[in-house]
Amino acid sequence: MPLLGAVLTGGASRRMGRTKALVEVDGTPMATRVARAMSVAGCASVVLYGGDPVELASLGRPVLPDAHPGHGPLGGILGVLELFVDRHADVLVVACDLAHLDASDLGLLIAAARERPDADVVVARGLLLEPACALWRTSSAPGVRTAFDAGERAVHRVLADLTTVEVTLPTSSLRNINTPADLDRYP
Repeated sequence: MPLLGAVLTGGASRRMGRTKALVEVDGTPMATRVARAMSVAGCASVVLYGGDPVELASLGRPVLPDAHPGHGPLGGILGVLELFVDRHADVLVVACDLAHLDASDLGLLIAAARERPDADVVVARGLLLEPACALWRTSSAPGVRTAFDAGERAVHRVLADLTTVEVTLPTSSLRNINTPADLDRYP
């Protein structure tokens, strides 16, 4: 089954005050860091999902429009799943602000998915569940759509209704960078 990657680059970035996908960590935009980790981990292709395509063009990856803007990560996940559903693929979906993930972290999700072909989703866990870092089977799209259409917007609640496997990753890999202060806090 092909493995595809989608970096969630939509959202208003209110707390950051500028587009998070373009914020540099160690000299590289966060979305580029995440996309590279996905490519090295084995994604056949990686796209950016959501955000302004003109603004994100400098990242050199296809930017696909968000089918559900303003509906948070669940809207992004649903859009990605529906976009690729005909490809019968596994899709790594990761938020752009998880800039400290590397290919070995994502490789743990991929390995768990291979071991559990019955799983709808394999999700990362640090101290807490990190639903913005998960490998989704496109076959889970109808279940995600049903929850979304019923008004659900919390990814963790949707996961409770799916066959979900949790994979523990280092807490340092799952640090969200949401504010300018986070840039100084996380070396």
